[in-house]
Amino acid sequence: MRSTGPVSRFGRSLVAVTTTAAAGAVTALSLGVSPAAAAPTDMTAPRPGDSCTAADLGTRHPYIKTTEVSPTITHFKGWYVTEGTTGQQTVSTDTTTVIAVSVGLNDTIETSFAVEALSNVKATVGLDVKLEYTSTSKESNSVTWNLTQPGYYGFYKGTKKVTGTYGSLNCNRAQQGDGRWALEWTEGPGGGSFTTFTTLEEGAVRCQDSVPADSIMARAQALLDCGSAAAKADHPAGAATQMAQQKPDRPAPHPAPTSGTSTEQPRATDHSARAALDCSAEAYKIAVPGKPLSWGAPLLADDGVRLRPSTIFSAHLDNWRLCNVTERNGVIEASLWNWGNGGCATVAEQNAAGERAVLMTVSCAEDDLQRFYIYRDVPGSSKIGVQNKYTGSMMGYDRYADGEFIRQYSSGRQDGTGTFDLTRV
Repeated sequence: MRSTGPVSRFGRSLVAVTTTAAAGAVTALSLGVSPAAAAPTDMTAPRPGDSCTAADLGTRHPYIKTTEVSPTITHFKGWYVTEGTTGQQTVSTDTTTVIAVSVGLNDTIETSFAVEALSNVKATVGLDVKLEYTSTSKESNSVTWNLTQPGYYGFYKGTKKVTGTYGSLNCNRAQQGDGRWALEWTEGPGGGSFTTFTTLEEGAVRCQDSVPADSIMARAQALLDCGSAAAKADHPAGAATQMAQQKPDRPAPHPAPTSGTSTEQPRATDHSARAALDCSAEAYKIAVPGKPLSWGAPLLADDGVRLRPSTIFSAHLDNWRLCNVTERNGVIEASLWNWGNGGCATVAEQNAAGERAVLMTVSCAEDDLQRFYIYRDVPGSSKIGVQNKYTGSMMGYDRYADGEFIRQYSSGRQDGTGTFDLTRV
């Protein structure tokens, strides 16, 4: 048996949390051989300007910039109850608003970055919000309530809809006011908006009931059209009334997931595109720090970039050049052209949305799937983290072994296996 009469449920009013990103200006690419230490920090929920370590170069984290909480009615129906027909009533409501969980342009919530973003939302607003993809339309529309008095009731289901914006933090070097260098969490590419909601509540409310302002129940009472409730006295017991429907809050169709970059991607069609790249004269290895394996490009078109040892037979497949290099706020952006097979590193378009998608090489073209951000340790250290521009994911590997693929991870490898050495050949 449900509670008798209306039950007070308090809605949460507007919450706004804003932050600004901190980023230091840094100089051009500096490669060295001796690592420099960075101060350790608690990485549970990094904020812009917090310190990080070289092990964090291959990772990224979301941080919540703004939030808004609004009580929302998702299912509703007006129902008149006369003397002698009170007691438990079960009513099938109409769907008024559909709320779907989403992070950025992606509503699948399958990546660690999206899950972490929603977990941060939960901590920020202090509500038990949904951390996986679902929508309010998946909920049953039936409401059962015990009514002790006659009157005109609104049977409803509702929730607290939580929306807002988030940013993406990467670990990168920044110059301090005294001229020294340190690693800090700075805002990088990959911001967007999110939507989630709390567990659905249900109930029944009358026009004359006193309810908390800005609560889910108050939103339901507002739909009752109480000014004309007296005219409904002639309706038979249990007669449903036509109520004005709220405009469904349905999400727009979702294009291919990305992290704050354009979804319209030109594809490589000209196999001579390499000639147009402005590549550095120096060649580099992208190696596992302190170990002999490094990124090795494939000889076969359908293979991927793997961890390989350098040998006299590698035919420069472990040599990479940085092409069309730009720098913004101390972060290098470049295409990675392989000296051995003549291709550019990329994440295949059909796999771009996938966690652990394999890094490939293809004919070079002006394409964000072939562009990478390089985050650097302090000067004197050759340690870097590598992020794909289009997907926002960081490069890493599952285990250290000859032949292991280089893959993308939405939040990077939190065990430090996304940190590499960029060393001149």
